[in-house]
Amino acid sequence: MPLIPRLRSSFAALLTVALLPLVGCGGGEGKVTLLMTDAPGDDLKTAVVTISEIYLQGGGDDDDSDDLEKADNDGKGGRVVLLDEPVTVSLLELANKTSELVSDAVVPNGNYSEIRFVITGGYVEAKNADGSTTLFASSDDYAELPEGAVVGGRLHMPSYGSSGLKVKFTEKLTIEGEQKILLVDFDVAQSFGKEAGGSGRWVMSPVIKAAEVTASGSLNVTLAKASDVTLPVVDDHQVTLGDFRAVMINAAGSREELALVDSNGDGTFEATFKFLIPGTFSLSVAGPEGVSFTTSPGAPVTVELGSGRDLTQAFTLTDAQQE
Repeated sequence: MPLIPRLRSSFAALLTVALLPLVGCGGGEGKVTLLMTDAPGDDLKTAVVTISEIYLQGGGDDDDSDDLEKADNDGKGGRVVLLDEPVTVSLLELANKTSELVSDAVVPNGNYSEIRFVITGGYVEAKNADGSTTLFASSDDYAELPEGAVVGGRLHMPSYGSSGLKVKFTEKLTIEGEQKILLVDFDVAQSFGKEAGGSGRWVMSPVIKAAEVTASGSLNVTLAKASDVTLPVVDDHQVTLGDFRAVMINAAGSREELALVDSNGDGTFEATFKFLIPGTFSLSVAGPEGVSFTTSPGAPVTVELGSGRDLTQAFTLTDAQQE
């Protein structure tokens, strides 16, 4: 069954992809969601491409660029497929928007050095000085051409249909469980241009800067009770750790609270703030009304969350009294 049908739409149309089973490489696994955005192209009326495969390349703490190429060539390790069924998208409709292209792809924990996009076809409709337009396609029989379209020239897409467009991360992407988000900025204005020398061809040279690829992180807050602490009864209600809440405040001062839940019955209550843009955060615990309490460490605790990271801040309730 195909992952998603062929369609002419933008990445902004919210494409949710059913994913292939992926082979784990040990050490657990996380999930990846891929979002794309782009800047508009003033010289183009239309820019359409077909992406046939998207995959992460890398894995392992000691991989270097040579190892990555070997893994790519022999198919052993290193490669984790996020999408393997052709998707046709209109890039210009994506301007100033973001969209989910891959959702919750299961990825083995480890380090990844690049993401690759295999682009197997496309066309652009370029604006002419007299107000008309000319259509340049990767081939005259490109399947996604509009009905009745007249191809006026060739769109050259060097090697993107074989080795793919390689986008190297400035720093290795580390997957450590939970959900990661990759945000890729495809600059249409810089990615298509007319070939020099009067050949009449247009050339696709995609511009996706590594600095524009980032991964979200997660902050986990846990709360346990010291063995000598007895929780009070307030208004005939026996207070439990489930009455406490995890509190996160970002660098801009925005506050978010989540309920603490003991999902596995081990006595430790947990909450996870997901899809966070890397930065500085303040973490603490809020108690139920009518209860004063102390924790170790004392709150708030300031943490620095890096790209693609999952951090856990553990709090222990050291005292709790009815006010």
